This record gives sequence, structure tokens and C-alpha cells, in this order.
Amino acid sequence: MIAADTSTWVAYLEGDGAEDAQLLDRALQDRQVLMVPVVLAELLSDPKLPPGVAQTLAELPLIEIRPGYWQRAGVLRAKVLGKGRKARLGDALIARSCIDRGIPLLTRDRDFRAFADAAGVDLVIAPAKA
Repeated sequence: MIAADTSTWVAYLEGDGAEDAQLLDRALQDRQVLMVPVVLAELLSDPKLPPGVAQTLAELPLIEIRPGYWQRAGVLRAKVLGKGRKARLGDALIARSCIDRGIPLLTRDRDFRAFADAAGVDLVIAPAKA
């Protein structure tokens, strides 16, 4: 199983041929993708998202938010910020979801490295297509 962050999903939905979009496509074909709830909310926030795409995204299995999630996410973000690193709230929530489920995060956003360094989130970082 794998999860993807918003930047990878956007690239995939736009038909980007970069490595991360290709990896997401293969994982979707193999039914090996779990949707991070925060990522779903971000994707559905796009007013130009076609209704059929929105429906398909909403049908993907969601990572379950377990008791204590919000506290663990806050502690994770504080740990990253305490090291003087960038830690956006949305990124902390995405990282925490993947850590709690024990699945890798497919991303092109190098900001997630701070969460890997601080808490060991398993990242699959693919460079964007040039």
C-alpha cells in the first residue's frame, strides 16, 4: 500500500508523465493506494475538479484517523519546528496519517524530508518531469 500527497495527485490528474505520476498510476491499477483524508479535502477544494473525478477520488479507501491523531500530529509538527525546519500544518497531518498506518508517502514535495528526518516517515520522492 502507498499514499500520495496533493502535489503528486495534481500532477497525475493533469496527465503529467513524471515518475511520481507513473508510480501512482501503477499503484491505482494494482489497487494499492490509500487516500489521506487531508489530501482528499485539498483535492476536492478545487472548484474546477470535474464531478466524475471528484466521485472517483472520494471512492478510494481512506486512511482511518485513529484516536489521538490530532495530538500526535501536533507533537510531530512541534518536533520538526523545534529542529528549525519548515513544517506546514497540512504536511504534518499527511505525514502523521502515513506514519500511523505504516505506509510510504509518494511525493514530489521535498518539504516532507523534514518529517522523514524527525519521525521516520517513509518517503518515495520522485523528481518532477523537467
